[in-house]
Amino acid sequence: MINGAHVIIYTTDADADRAFFRDVLEYPSVDAGHGWLIFTLPPAEVALHPAEAGSHELLLMCDNLEQTMADLSARGVEFVRPVERQPWGVLTSFRLPGGGEVGLYEPLHERAHDL
Repeated sequence: MINGAHVIIYTTDADADRAFFRDVLEYPSVDAGHGWLIFTLPPAEVALHPAEAGSHELLLMCDNLEQTMADLSARGVEFVRPVERQPWGVLTSFRLPGGGEVGLYEPLHERAHDL
């Protein structure tokens, strides 16, 4: 049966983004060969939202958005989206060295991975 999920981030600078996940986010990893790092992620959830066309988005979760932003900013992380409060959470996004964006949010709802 399905026992996990594998997330892929396509990037124009995989080495820089791998270094970011390793050195800035401090996520442990395994080397799948030739420096191809596969990182562990915190517990995950999946949500399905209505849209005109299909797409995927990665948002990392935290317990305190303001503190997490301060910690990451001190490590040189660039936030590219103003903080926005929604009924379900408080969110922003930051830039990866390869140019992509990753969302960051503090959920205001019960977390499914706590079930």
